[in-house]
Amino acid sequence: MARNQRLQGLIASELAEAESRYRTSEKAARIFTRFSYRTRSSWTVERDVIAKAEHLRKGSNPRFIVTNLPGDSQELYEGLYCARGDMENRIKEQKLDLFVSRTSTGWMSSNQLRLWFSAIAYTFYLLLKRFLPAGNPHHKHQPTTLRLKLLKVSATVRLSARKVWVSLPESFPYWDIWRQAASAI
Repeated sequence: MARNQRLQGLIASELAEAESRYRTSEKAARIFTRFSYRTRSSWTVERDVIAKAEHLRKGSNPRFIVTNLPGDSQELYEGLYCARGDMENRIKEQKLDLFVSRTSTGWMSSNQLRLWFSAIAYTFYLLLKRFLPAGNPHHKHQPTTLRLKLLKVSATVRLSARKVWVSLPESFPYWDIWRQAASAI
């Protein structure tokens, strides 16, 4: 839910504590709390609100969610609410990066085939990310970035009975990522 002065006033002590922890450690500090809240006009009953009082390098970053689920505030916020947002990012990757929404033909079978191709492509990119070492800065890239950096590349491919040679241009800027992925595969 959108933050406002009244909500921020309810967690003022938590925000101050988060800022104090940040000043001590120079690392992001988060404190979770739960309270009952009712708007002045639009809600007829009180509802449970989970608040995240966070302080970052750029300053205070309070967040609020309304819930009716029992449980630990931090676990609900990070495990359920943030996971839902991450799921929406995966759907967005499918739609924008892998063209899952291109189902514009008049035949269901061709639209279904396009969805299968998109699902296979997405599975390929997930596997490709697994092959990159966890410390690699490209490990967290979205499919469209991996496609541009690793696959949309001009190369010469030579085949023999025992080997496959892939010759990339000398000016290729992502040699390190390509070698890591190719050797892992």
